[in-house]
Amino acid sequence: MIILKRTVFLSVVLSIVIIACQSGREKVNARPSLGLPPIEMGAIQLSYSDTNSPEWKVIARRLDSFYRIQERAGFNGSVLVGYQGKILYEKYIGYSNKRENIPLSSDNAVQLASTSKTFTGAAILYLHQNKYLDIDHPVAQYIKDFPYPDITVRMLLNHRSGLPDYGHFVPLYRKSKDFISNDEVLRIMAQHKPHQEFKTNTRFKYCNTNYLILASIIEEVTEMSFDAFMQQYIFKPLGMTHTFVYTADKQLPSSATISYQGGYVPFPLDFRDGVYGDKNIYSTVEDMYRWDQSFYSNKFLSNETLELAYGPCSFERPGIKNYGLGWRMLCYPDGYKIIYHNGWWHGNNTCFYRFIKDNFTIIVLGNKHSNAIYRQPPVVYNLIKNTEAVGQFDDGAE
Repeated sequence: MIILKRTVFLSVVLSIVIIACQSGREKVNARPSLGLPPIEMGAIQLSYSDTNSPEWKVIARRLDSFYRIQERAGFNGSVLVGYQGKILYEKYIGYSNKRENIPLSSDNAVQLASTSKTFTGAAILYLHQNKYLDIDHPVAQYIKDFPYPDITVRMLLNHRSGLPDYGHFVPLYRKSKDFISNDEVLRIMAQHKPHQEFKTNTRFKYCNTNYLILASIIEEVTEMSFDAFMQQYIFKPLGMTHTFVYTADKQLPSSATISYQGGYVPFPLDFRDGVYGDKNIYSTVEDMYRWDQSFYSNKFLSNETLELAYGPCSFERPGIKNYGLGWRMLCYPDGYKIIYHNGWWHGNNTCFYRFIKDNFTIIVLGNKHSNAIYRQPPVVYNLIKNTEAVGQFDDGAE
């Protein structure tokens, strides 16, 4: 048994209380706020991976207790915990479609928001791996009339391009509030050359424009639509049967979840919903676990390419947080890495945490807006790892 330090125990307790409180008072349209002191995460080796073992059943009850608290506080979504290729815990809470009284299930795909970037980035690296493009070549080599000659494909992947967010500059040059396409954004950039926020490759700044352009590069290089490439080379080969790219010319399937504000008010769409690459991939926790596991078996990317993807790229600010090529990461002083990506778009909040050295994964997909979702993975991690702590959170339910 693991002896839990008092500081970690108190941190877990505090986080559960804070998550419950945050969920109950969420502001509509609030951006994810991660300003709370983080719970420490790191290596995890489980001796109780057998879900039928008495020890795991105790932990599963504690996770159920935690998620009953989250449900009462307003959480609507799905969660999956996997270890070395096996699903240890899976939970569905709330509704896919509240109006039709359709409960959320394993068949209901959720808008991944920025977690979609893991697919866009990996697709670019696949093309690089197979020598269809070179990430160190200028973007202008692949996108006609791209007006920034110094920006390379790599600088889009690691958010060091200096480009402004299209959500900010498009309204300056376009009065229509209808969906805008990737091609139209690129035409606006070619015509007006929006001012860069900083000199290319001098610092990191997360920017959705980068991944819009990457999706368009995929289309130019492959002569396929982004949707068709993803289906043919990723989703179908990996058995991701409930995963798809949403584009403006399509109607969402009935199995897709509705994106909700507080009180189950559907989120209205806006012009940015026509753009893909930065977002607009829908998936389920089970399909995302298939995506996660594909990297361990090299079904899509080689180990050499994965090392490239997982390499931190920005060092202007000290700390453990960094960004690689399509992935956020926590790089600890002892060399341990957690590879992850969160997402937020309309009412969709997503977390995809990968403890790659231990093949341990936490996935949370929510379709009813709540910043508190981003605090769930550290608590789930601690409830699983620190077996002495979990008993403190049993609400009495068997």
